Amino acid sequence: MDKSLKKSQDKRREDLKRKLKLHLNTIYPQLDLDGYCNELLQTMGLDKEIKPVFPHKNHWDQSDIYVITYADSFNQDHTSSLRTLGDFFTRYLKDSVSGMHILPFYPYSSDDGFSVIDYYSVNESFGDWEDIQELAKDFSIMADLVINHCSARSGWFENFKQRKDPGKDYFFQAAPNDDLSEVVRPRTHPLLRETETLDGKRHVWCTFSHDQVDFDFTNPKVLLEFVSILRFYLEKDIRVFRLDAVAFLWKKLGTSCINLQQTHEVIRLLRLLIEHKNNQAILITETNIPNRENLTYFGNANEAHAVYNFALPPLLVHTLVTGNCRYLKNWLMSLPPAQNGTAYFNFIASHDGIGLRPVEGILSETETEQLINTMVSFGGRISWRASEEGKNKAYEINISLYEALAGTAQGPDCFQQQRFICAHAIMLAIEGIPAIYVHSLLGTLNDQERVESTNQNRSINRHKWDYVELQTKLADPTCHHAQIFQKMTELLKIRRLQPAFHPNATQYTLHLSDYLFSFWRQSPDRCQSIFAIHNISSQAQTLELAHLNLIELDTWTDLISGHIFSDVNESIVLSPYQILWLTNIAHQS
Repeated sequence: MDKSLKKSQDKRREDLKRKLKLHLNTIYPQLDLDGYCNELLQTMGLDKEIKPVFPHKNHWDQSDIYVITYADSFNQDHTSSLRTLGDFFTRYLKDSVSGMHILPFYPYSSDDGFSVIDYYSVNESFGDWEDIQELAKDFSIMADLVINHCSARSGWFENFKQRKDPGKDYFFQAAPNDDLSEVVRPRTHPLLRETETLDGKRHVWCTFSHDQVDFDFTNPKVLLEFVSILRFYLEKDIRVFRLDAVAFLWKKLGTSCINLQQTHEVIRLLRLLIEHKNNQAILITETNIPNRENLTYFGNANEAHAVYNFALPPLLVHTLVTGNCRYLKNWLMSLPPAQNGTAYFNFIASHDGIGLRPVEGILSETETEQLINTMVSFGGRISWRASEEGKNKAYEINISLYEALAGTAQGPDCFQQQRFICAHAIMLAIEGIPAIYVHSLLGTLNDQERVESTNQNRSINRHKWDYVELQTKLADPTCHHAQIFQKMTELLKIRRLQPAFHPNATQYTLHLSDYLFSFWRQSPDRCQSIFAIHNISSQAQTLELAHLNLIELDTWTDLISGHIFSDVNESIVLSPYQILWLTNIAHQS
């Protein structure tokens, strides 16, 4: 290495260490920070080479769309799940999406992957690391960093019980007589699990289940372990990381044990390390909490690159089953634009349910109850949490999105497909990076049989497709799965071509009526405008184009139908759930 290059590397290293110490002063104030910083750099592989970082750079554009899927969402004889998944994406989605979020594909003991036994291995029943790297050649791979807890059957927890390293001090403990009344709970089971160890009984902290034991991040070795895992994943060509349940990461007795300052500092520290290792890497926080608290995970554009937009699913479903967009419109107006280098991660369905905590303070209890009752009438189920008042409260609605939009609060109707496509058009058009659950792409129905088999409400929306059967259905134009898939992929292809749908493009909410959910997007170069207008009701609605103040010198085209509007003052009648993406520069597939 020549002197100038060495000098540059030394300067970057010292600058990085200085920034790391700012976070470590909050996380581990009693630690030898110099020595620990060196350990962090060595663990992440930054002791020799540190790449330059370009702050506030967007690592995404309008072409970025992710599909959320399990490794084994599709199965066929004599082929590994990951290879079958790759065949589905290559055969059906190569022109429609840019990336896949593969839900935990590691060895696990429960919770469909989120009780990780070994973070460094691929579940043998799915495939191997070569399969993951093969997928990464054509798609951006997003993986879960299950950072709050691991399986009670993991080697680390076995070592905890045997009182040996690594693992002896990896797990958070409390005493049964500790005051835990302030702890925010996402579940109803007892928080502490009594565990026999070589030196007696201990009580370990279990936020989500007794098979999922929480890590103790007050131990600096635990943070080092996860830095090692991140580096390993980066070296396996994973570029996007979902920090699962990260809001619960730091525990301190006498507090709520959620969203603590140390949690935010850990995320900021991980971002620093990961972007110096690979300046294209992205951290996304998964925090199913009230909207205002969720937004804090952006920090000052120095924390999460993207945050899950958890309020969108319940608000959008509520909008479409009530036929009124007032709450959705007010929420969109209050959503601060993401700074460059950050983005919203938009979704309306996932492997989990429709979370209800994000609409606390937005919907009234009566309105939330109406939403719950409507979803139950469509075959949905409810998962519960223990509230601060000591009573159980509804935590999430478990239902397939296609079934959730089977009708309105008045009951099922004939507009299920139109309503379903309208929901996705809204999600695809608003500011942020869109992610679509694979079962939404396919219009998968409630899997009640799987619920009965697993005794888990979330299984209702975790169907496992026989790949040959699915291909037969997708080839049948009379089948609703084929119809939904065709309409969805058409929307995706149109969306990917529009600069005004860049995740950070300008957005303004329009006030047309409570039945037309509408907003304006403008491309970063200010050349393309799109007026996204969606009839969210089961009745026809009239739109006066004059209310949009369209520039008469431009030619205005609907991206969905291809229709050109020559008169900017005409009236249009939008049929139930009709979508209008009106643009001055049409980029169509």
